[in-house]
Amino acid sequence: MTDEKQGENIDEAVATEEPPQYGVGPFSIREVALVGTWIVAFVVSFFPIYGPFESAPSVWTSGIDWVLTIGVPTIAVFLIVLRRLSPQGIRRVGSLGIDQFASVAFSVATVLWLSILWNSFVRLSVGQGFLASWVVWVEFFLMLAGVVLTVAAPFIAPFAQDFRGRPEVPAHRSARPVRRVSPRPAHVRPEPEPEVEPEYTPYAPAGAATEGAEAAATPDASANEDFATTVIPLDEQVVPAEEPATPAPNEPTQARESFEHVENPTSTVEPAAATAAQHQAFWALVPEERDIVDEIGIPVFRIGPSAWALVIEDRGDVFVVRHEDGRIGYLHDVSGVTRG
Repeated sequence: MTDEKQGENIDEAVATEEPPQYGVGPFSIREVALVGTWIVAFVVSFFPIYGPFESAPSVWTSGIDWVLTIGVPTIAVFLIVLRRLSPQGIRRVGSLGIDQFASVAFSVATVLWLSILWNSFVRLSVGQGFLASWVVWVEFFLMLAGVVLTVAAPFIAPFAQDFRGRPEVPAHRSARPVRRVSPRPAHVRPEPEPEVEPEYTPYAPAGAATEGAEAAATPDASANEDFATTVIPLDEQVVPAEEPATPAPNEPTQARESFEHVENPTSTVEPAAATAAQHQAFWALVPEERDIVDEIGIPVFRIGPSAWALVIEDRGDVFVVRHEDGRIGYLHDVSGVTRG
């Protein structure tokens, strides 16, 4: 160790109020012990793990068991050495620090070697012989030693100094404390606004209006007959007598009304016919969907080209339409309407 590096270590120890840490070169005592344990385990892993020495395969040739039994611990030791030789290099594996990754690697490897021993004892209990060789025993205890040097090292006096006085750095986001989970707000359905029934102008039923119009447009039959017998000869000179004959009790009014209709035919018959045409109910079919509105222009319902609508009154440029449920509104766009 050079004087410059010793000075840096002393300054760091003073800054952290910890005594200086001495080891072997750039490595601490714990790291040297862990590397030595791995070297022995790596060499032993090339020997057969089952049966006789001549025919049984090693862990490297028996499937992919080598990945977790010896491969991952090898990567962990490599990262520990690299951390000392290149402090600015790899500092973590995912969200795990290098020491955390080494703890996981040796713990998993220990469990796998123990499972091989356990299966061998199970075979022995059923009389099939003990399958594991001495290699499995050695590998199990070496990996267990690695667990002690990684997981339990902060609690063992010779190795605990390696974990003291380390500078504080921000934790990886996956290693930080979890955030508080807030309850999801309950979904509140908006209350529907109360429907206000629009006020409609009462109209006479279509049948009553039609009957009144027909009655006004069609003269009484008895009046026509009386007119034909008394007043029809208009081409002759009609001279009133000095003492006109007194008509029958039921004749005067009907005859006079019939006479007035003939003398001024446009005075009563034509307005009655026009009124009948306006109040005559009919079916209408619009070419596209249109709104039926109330007196103040608020849409009440819609009619479309798929169904006929009942028009109870024709006001020229406005139709009065009645819905099936009895609602009444106004159709202001009467262009292209087909009458039925």
